[in-house]
Amino acid sequence: MTDMTYTKPLPAPVKFIPGLALVAGIATLAIAAGSNPQLSGLGLGALTLAIVFGILIGNTVYPYITRPCNDGVAFAKQKLLRVGIVLYGFRLTFQQIADVGISGIVIDMLVLSSTFFLACWLGRKVFDLDRETVWLIGAGSSICGAAAILATEPVVKADPAKVTVAVATVVLFGTLAIFLYPLLYPLAAALFPSVTAESYGIFIGSTLHEVAQVVATGHTLGTQAENTAVIAKMLRVMMLAPFLVLLSWQIRRLRPASDHGIQKPKVSFPWFALLFIAVALFNSLHLLPQEMIGTINQLDNVMLAMAMAALGVTTRFDHLKRAGLRPLLLGLLLFIWLIVGGGAINLLADHLMA
Repeated sequence: MTDMTYTKPLPAPVKFIPGLALVAGIATLAIAAGSNPQLSGLGLGALTLAIVFGILIGNTVYPYITRPCNDGVAFAKQKLLRVGIVLYGFRLTFQQIADVGISGIVIDMLVLSSTFFLACWLGRKVFDLDRETVWLIGAGSSICGAAAILATEPVVKADPAKVTVAVATVVLFGTLAIFLYPLLYPLAAALFPSVTAESYGIFIGSTLHEVAQVVATGHTLGTQAENTAVIAKMLRVMMLAPFLVLLSWQIRRLRPASDHGIQKPKVSFPWFALLFIAVALFNSLHLLPQEMIGTINQLDNVMLAMAMAALGVTTRFDHLKRAGLRPLLLGLLLFIWLIVGGGAINLLADHLMA
């Protein structure tokens, strides 16, 4: 009789528990730390801190517990991410569009498209980066920082290390902008008399990376600047879904056919992006009480933080070292463009649509 060693696999639901428990613990810590006034004042929200804590765990403890935790971590990084992006629509209403007006929409569209196309050109032609890294950095810089990078990752199917590098660029330069933008306001107002607190708020919302960074920057300049900055930023966030649909189509078009004439492989359609728009439309009807919306947003924060934590624990420092300085240089040039080019777009739009 042959002696065989057999390890019975865990039941399907049970196998996710260790990994989900790990990322839930990291997310809870990140959310608690993100509520600290010193950290939130720097624009370091729960999502950013979750990936930082996740990276620390991933490069110390996680290598020893990868086997039992892998399934749950992968579930958080993929499934919870998509659900979190869909629920993000409950933060938005289409009524917010009317508060900023057509000029705000035009400004956001021009800043978004010019920044992303510049990222593609610089990343490929100047820095010779791979398409996935370029697309991720471009999405994070042009739309809404880490949330846009997380939403873009399932479409481009990038490695966790590339996602982390992209997140690092928007965190670095977005945090720098929190201190720089208030210093630029008096200069902008002196050089261009048409610049007001409201118009500068639109500039902040249309060019700064993260929502938390927009709130922190606008808050330092007063209520008027903060309100218009947040609304302009929310408009950019709403453009995430059509952006993902167009990017998915572009990936399908660029994917080469095989040498034997086999049809190009299918690219998964980002249905979660369309659900994101549907949720925002539903939220515009104001059918749910504010208490329920607040609870949904808190649940969404947890899901997105868990997805970020999962991304962090699967990222290794040696991957970041191999990425080198080129991604950061790309992020730096995009940051400069957002200030200079984005400022020019804001001034031109105000002048032509006044």
